[in-house]
Amino acid sequence: MTTLLAFSRTVDGMTKVIGHVVMYSLFGLMGILLWSSISKTFFLPSIWTLEAAQFSMVGYYMLGGAYSLLIGSNVRMDLFYGSWSLRRKAAVDTFTVFFLIFYLCVLLYGAVSSTAYSLGYWKDEPFQYLFGVLTGSEEVGRLERSATAWRPVLWPVKVVMIVGIFLMLLQALSELIKDVARITGHLDQEATQ
Repeated sequence: MTTLLAFSRTVDGMTKVIGHVVMYSLFGLMGILLWSSISKTFFLPSIWTLEAAQFSMVGYYMLGGAYSLLIGSNVRMDLFYGSWSLRRKAAVDTFTVFFLIFYLCVLLYGAVSSTAYSLGYWKDEPFQYLFGVLTGSEEVGRLERSATAWRPVLWPVKVVMIVGIFLMLLQALSELIKDVARITGHLDQEATQ
């Protein structure tokens, strides 16, 4: 259990650092929106600002999701949950986290499929394709572009989605480990040592 708790502490630390960095990326989004307002008022409107703002918001939400799990700011039905003991909350969370893990695995598969498609792969095995690209055995086809006037390629924002979902999956596993440790009493012993 100490190895699992060490893994959990490592994931929590990584999530905290990434969460704090992503938290300040909101200023970048504010800068994009400020430039959009200035350019529409005084100059010719910029065609890239709306999509750049959307892409940076995707990064903000996807990369900040794991930090949200870490600090417990996700939405819960607090009617009963708020009055329970820590051990009872951990027992319920141990059961419900499997739904979250399943959902994140489905999202991860969809994100990898979508990223493979955006890189020009139209077959059935997106993971095989992405590993083939890394080893150089697959050839990248036509890159998917947005249908707007700016027409940026879409794979970078889809890679951010993959990273964000993977980080949320790691944090969900960390929460599962901490809940099991609370139930078995290992986390209380760990905190006192």
